Amino acid sequence: MRLDKFLTECGIGTRREVKEIISKNEITINGRRTSSPKEKIDLENDVVRMGETVLEYKEDRFYILNKTAGFITATEDAREKTVMELLPEWVNRKDLFPVGRLDKDTEGLLLFTNNGKIAHELLSPKKHVDKTYQVKLLKEIDEKSVKLLEEGVDIGGYVTKPSKVQIINNMEILLTISEGRFHQVKKMLDAVENKVVYLKRLRFGNLELGDLPLGEVKEVTLTDIF
Repeated sequence: MRLDKFLTECGIGTRREVKEIISKNEITINGRRTSSPKEKIDLENDVVRMGETVLEYKEDRFYILNKTAGFITATEDAREKTVMELLPEWVNRKDLFPVGRLDKDTEGLLLFTNNGKIAHELLSPKKHVDKTYQVKLLKEIDEKSVKLLEEGVDIGGYVTKPSKVQIINNMEILLTISEGRFHQVKKMLDAVENKVVYLKRLRFGNLELGDLPLGEVKEVTLTDIF
């Protein structure tokens, strides 16, 4: 792979920007400085650095974000702040997009990738990927409501698939669903005459938020996802 393409794929900048970086002798290959954008890179064996940073080419990239409220799940928007603005500089954003959606006021686990096939598999209704949410409620939840949620409720012409409810206390539950319909968790609680006052996704398939701080990002691998 040509050096300029390699740097672009590593998310360093556009083709024009990386050529300028190369021309300033900021790149080394196996400890040797180069100013040629045409230089060939052996992806298996060559060590490429920009300054002291080793650059690693990854065809497929996966990151999880502990999303904060106030950002919409989109790659760009003319009026709203997007989740892309929460990604730190070290994240390679080239072709990156969020998998699925969290509402603007919802916090928690959001996966990003540049692999459309993996994203499709995770979002496909046929896959039934579980998602677990921490749900704080406006009023106390009773056993009848829990049973209804677990059996499936009508959220406006559609009856949800069976879910799992774990009671933290009378005003807070963990809700696990295998679907991802628009505003589904909020609509499910509306259906049992309650309201969501706080919502956070803790798990998405095999991925868990764990102790990742709010607003922070970490890189994950395909084996973490499946």
